[in-house]
Amino acid sequence: MHHILDIAETLGLDADSLMCFGEHMAKLRSQSLPNPETKPPGKIVLVSAINPTRSGEGKTTVAIGLAQGLERIGKKTALALREPSLGPIFGVKGGGAGGGRCQLEPAARINMHFTGDMHAIGAAHNLLAALVDNAIHFRSELDLEHRQIFWRRVLDVNDRALRQTVIGLGGRLNGVPRETGFDITAASEIMAILCLSEHTADLKARLGRILVGFNRTEEPVTAQSLQATGAMAALLHDAMLPNLVQASEGIPAFVHGGPFGNIAHGCNSVTATRAAATLADYAVTEAGFGFDLGAEKFFDLKCRSSGLWPSVVVLVVTVRALRIHGGGNPELCGDLGEIERGLKHLEHHIQCVHTFGFAPVIAINCFAGDSTQELNVIEQWCNQHKLDVASFSGFTDGGAGAENLAHAVVSASERPQPEARYLYSLEASPEAKISTVAQTIYGASSVEFSRTARKDLDRINTLGYDRLPVCIAKTHLSLSGDPALVGHPRGFALPVESVRIAAGAGYLLVLTGDIVTMPGLPREPAAYRIDLTDDGDITGI
Repeated sequence: MHHILDIAETLGLDADSLMCFGEHMAKLRSQSLPNPETKPPGKIVLVSAINPTRSGEGKTTVAIGLAQGLERIGKKTALALREPSLGPIFGVKGGGAGGGRCQLEPAARINMHFTGDMHAIGAAHNLLAALVDNAIHFRSELDLEHRQIFWRRVLDVNDRALRQTVIGLGGRLNGVPRETGFDITAASEIMAILCLSEHTADLKARLGRILVGFNRTEEPVTAQSLQATGAMAALLHDAMLPNLVQASEGIPAFVHGGPFGNIAHGCNSVTATRAAATLADYAVTEAGFGFDLGAEKFFDLKCRSSGLWPSVVVLVVTVRALRIHGGGNPELCGDLGEIERGLKHLEHHIQCVHTFGFAPVIAINCFAGDSTQELNVIEQWCNQHKLDVASFSGFTDGGAGAENLAHAVVSASERPQPEARYLYSLEASPEAKISTVAQTIYGASSVEFSRTARKDLDRINTLGYDRLPVCIAKTHLSLSGDPALVGHPRGFALPVESVRIAAGAGYLLVLTGDIVTMPGLPREPAAYRIDLTDDGDITGI
């Protein structure tokens, strides 16, 4: 690993620009954040994917490898990626810092506590929760209705037992008993606010708008009315600053913010992406899970809020994912018919990319068990459809295994770029926005709103939150709301169970199907494999 000051120097940053966390991690000080008005931003490359299997398809690995490949062919490049959450690290997927020879470093520290951003977000979120219950306990003039409190608590570990809880038990001194629950920190509205805020004033304004519940006369109660804004902002003072680390081959990487793509908006912070794009010629970023989740939110939420817009969209495909979307076993080589049937799923995602004006570059992420015949089927299909396609072997070969992909990305970036376009108008009703995403991106024939969702929407319209964009929480394993419905499902109805108002983040959070905002651990969690050696090294991630 290179010293972080050497990494910063490649971007034109000096020691005074950084707040260092040892030799290999730093934060970019607020006064050193680049001004895009003084230097035109470089080209943003958005890396997305088809719907993954439960183990993931290596999208972060491809993003890191692509950045290394771009650097190898002479392009000044920086990464802008999300911070890992402890939930998947100890759960199913394990580490979230890439893998093989395409990894963020120092990987173990990034995967664990990093610079403390996740903890700061959790602390700010739970401080607001404590202030809410304190106001109820002391019967403040806000006159909060304890049965109409929407602000839950958060924890950055998968813990299904905390999804629904009762607090305030044990007598009057312990507060007012009421039902509540926990979300994972990656789903916190504070996380979304941190990632979408442009500066301190924007952060504080968004924090102040957070809707925590209602009083006894059905009037909204916000974080500002609870006098929570200042203390929450103070807790987030350092967490607001983008983190600078490096990739395996010394590529600078801004790793900041970590909302999940299935239950949140799935994109790293605006400040990190803007810093990468302003300080380098190419900024490689990613959006969570498949294009139906993270990438749609990247365009309709992050880009709409910030004015950023990519130059290229890369769509990651794997043999394993196509097998399962073709009706086969993702871990076993099957007949080529499974791949061919799975290509219908890929075709749907390509059409979704076209909706935003882009022709995607297809990256075939190669795994050790893939057969040459299977890989050839995918490449030939892409060639027949006149798509830019490149195989990626970065996990084993590093940047050298991404050079063909890098050349394809550069070629795509030099074509005329589409103007910014969004999937729906903010003037449309919330129901229309949800239906547009469901029908255009997911392929649904209709949307079914539950009785609870209808009541939520009525309240949203009454309170004037109807012009907010929508962030749909949906399974990442299927285009539909049913994780078992793989492939290219048609004619399904998307079930909307409830709609939460995320006024600070600036969107409506739409919960579909059986989606939960606090994941659970699997039967054999990845935590079983993680250990600390006598020499102080973390292993098993």
